[in-house]
Order: sequence, then C-alpha cells, then structure tokens
Amino acid sequence: MISIKTQFRKISLAILFAIVIASSGCGGYSNMQSKGSSLDRLKPIVEKRETISATGYAVIDIQRHDNPAQRRLLAIRASKLDAYRNLVEQVYGQYLDSNTTVADMVVKSDTFRSKVEGVIYGARLVSITPVGEDTYEVTLSLDKRTVQDLRVLYLESARSLAADA
Repeated sequence: MISIKTQFRKISLAILFAIVIASSGCGGYSNMQSKGSSLDRLKPIVEKRETISATGYAVIDIQRHDNPAQRRLLAIRASKLDAYRNLVEQVYGQYLDSNTTVADMVVKSDTFRSKVEGVIYGARLVSITPVGEDTYEVTLSLDKRTVQDLRVLYLESARSLAADA
C-alpha cells in the first residue's frame, strides 16, 4: 500500500510538471517591446482575418402580423438582430452562468444561462437571403479596425466603472 506522503509527492510533482508545461510558451511575450499604453497590447493573436462576419436567421411564419409582406419584413428585421447578437458574441464574448445539482452521485439538474451585452457600430450589411420558403438569413460584417476600437472602448469603460466603485 502506498503511503499518503508518497501519494502527495506524486500529486505535487504532477502539478509542478503541468505548471511548467503550461507556462513554457509564456516567456516570449515579455521580450516584446510595447509602444504606447497597455491597451495597444489587446490585439488578438489568433484573429488574423481582416473582417469578422456573423449570420442571423428568422422564420417568417412565427412573426406576428396578419399581412404576409409585413411578416417577411419582420423576419428580415429579426434575422438582422440575431446577426448583431452574433457579432456582439464575437467581439465581447459571452457571459455564462451555470448550475449543476448532484445528489447520490447522479446529476439531478443541469442548467445554464447565457448573456451577451455590448455596442456594435460600423457593421456592414453583406446579404439578405431567403432560405427555403420560410426563413431569412442576414449576414453582417465588421472590419478589424472597428473590432479593435470596440474592444478598447469596452475596456476603458470597464476601468472607469471600476475606478468609480
């Protein structure tokens, strides 16, 4: 039988190994020279596209109006709002709140809520397309410079709110 002290050493070594591996790629960033404020360093490393785009969808028949033409217009509006929401998710991310209840080692409930919040300006309407007979698809795009401006404004407002608190 393995002693508790031996198990603790093995766990400690495993954690130390994981930390070393996880931080091994972190040193290169500190050698980079940064001109300007810390906000300049917010440029996403992974994001290399010149624009980001988002698509939204809405079904015509569920729109509440008696006139079929008005239902189509409402579906276009709803799909445009869905596309804007998808842009907000890409620019600012999502807030997720989850709760899992386990009793007797069995999951009794697993719930989550998602929230997105943000301001989008400068979005370009790429297309409005009917999909099938009952759905509209709207695609919007934002250029990279606007995305960066939105992120900087968001961080500046978050800092001012934190300073006021």
